[in-house]
Amino acid sequence: MKVLFICGRNRRRSPTAEVVLRGPGIETDSAGVRPDADVVVDREQIAWAELIVLMENRYRKPLLDRVGGAAVRDKRIVSLDIADDDEPMDATLVALLHERFDRFVR
Repeated sequence: MKVLFICGRNRRRSPTAEVVLRGPGIETDSAGVRPDADVVVDREQIAWAELIVLMENRYRKPLLDRVGGAAVRDKRIVSLDIADDDEPMDATLVALLHERFDRFVR
């Protein structure tokens, strides 16, 4: 399964998810929806992904605005509802990622 993690600036949550949730049978990538993101999401990433995971549902509209509705029409999009409260690789963030992501894929 190819999973794309998306947050605002691609600096804390989505890059952490990309690293800690990669594993056997799961390829990962990450991006952000804001123009100042470290990696700004693009249509190529969307085309690659089988599952798009938003850190918060509020990124759905910015994602659609950036890549267009047609790009995500046949994509499964879910939200983990994880606020931007923790530093990258923080134990609390890692635990939340595992707990909430596992509901969707394992």
